[in-house]
Amino acid sequence: MCRSIKTLYNFEPPATEQEIRAAALQFVRKLSGFSVPSKANEEAFGRAVDEVAATAARLIESMVTTAEPKDRAIEAERAKARSAARFGTAPHG
Repeated sequence: MCRSIKTLYNFEPPATEQEIRAAALQFVRKLSGFSVPSKANEEAFGRAVDEVAATAARLIESMVTTAEPKDRAIEAERAKARSAARFGTAPHG
């Protein structure tokens, strides 16, 4: 799993189009093995990012849950605490 791709479903406020696109870009980069495609593959790479982003947006919009949405600020603080515990550094706040 790509560590830089974050969960986007069931957050308040909801994931933005930019966040979904960034996740799609990371996914396509991981699949292709390239962070920047060659000129010859630029069109295919861009099309893949567009298609993955559109599919991800449809998925997020169509899913249902009875769970309360997660608060982005609280989840960010929890992630910082986990990182501090894992890497032995004090969280920056």
